[in-house]
Amino acid sequence: MQNGEYIFYADESGDHSLVSVDAAYPLFVLTICGFRISEYTQGTVPNFQKFKFRYFGHDMTVLHEHEIRKQAGEFACLTDIVLRDRFQKDLTEIVGAARFDIFSCIIDKRVFRSDFFPDNPYQVALSICLQMIFKYLQKARKLGPSYHFVFEKRGEKEDRDLELEFRRIVDGQNPLRVPFDGFKLRFADKKSNSTGMQLADLTARPLGVAYLRPEQPNRAAEVIQSKLCKIKVAVNAQRGIHIPGRKKAKGPG
Repeated sequence: MQNGEYIFYADESGDHSLVSVDAAYPLFVLTICGFRISEYTQGTVPNFQKFKFRYFGHDMTVLHEHEIRKQAGEFACLTDIVLRDRFQKDLTEIVGAARFDIFSCIIDKRVFRSDFFPDNPYQVALSICLQMIFKYLQKARKLGPSYHFVFEKRGEKEDRDLELEFRRIVDGQNPLRVPFDGFKLRFADKKSNSTGMQLADLTARPLGVAYLRPEQPNRAAEVIQSKLCKIKVAVNAQRGIHIPGRKKAKGPG
C-alpha cells in the first residue's frame, strides 16, 4: 500500500488510571499531531533544529514539556528568568509557525469515574482521536494510502495493550462501524529525538491546563488552539469527555 502524505505523532498528559485521581490534575489528555510530510521535512524540522542550535549549540536536546516547566536537566539554565522568558517566547513562536493539525481528547476523570464508564480513558480518547483523523482524511479525499501513527513506548504491557486497542479500533470496532484502512501503529523510544513527538508532548498539557483553568493566562494554549481540528464526532460531554476547541460542558472544575 502506498504511503500517504501525512504523518501523525501522539503523546498524552496525565495518567489514565481511575484508581487514584490527582486532585491538582484530574485529567487524561491525548493529543495526536498531524503533519503534511513535505511541510514537516522542509519547514518544521529545520526550524526546530535551528532553535536548538541557537540555545544549546547542538540539536541533540529533546524538548520535553515537563523538564522545561521544572527547569530540570538540560533546561536548568532556564532558572535565569530573562533567558527563560526569551526561550519561552521563541519556542511559542516556532510552535505557532509550524503547520500541523491537532486532534485531541480530554477525559475529566472526576466525572468519568463517577459514571462507571465501561472503558478506560485511554481507549475512549484514542477512539475519538482516530475517528476525527479518519473523517479529516475522508473530507480531504485522502483515504486509501497508509498513514503511520507514532506513539511513545511506555512499557511492554502498556505497549501491547495499546497495540491491541489500536488494531481493534482500525479494524472496525468503532462508533463509525467502518475499518480505518491504512492506519499503521509505530512505537518510538522515549529518548527519540523526533520533532513530531516533541511537538505532541509540548501541546498536550497546555490543553489540559486551559480546560482546568480557562481564566488563567496560557500563552502556549492560545497558540495551540488555532491548530485544533474542528471535525465533529459524537461524544457524551456529560460523562467527562471533552474535545478541545468546543464549548466546555458544565461539570466539576
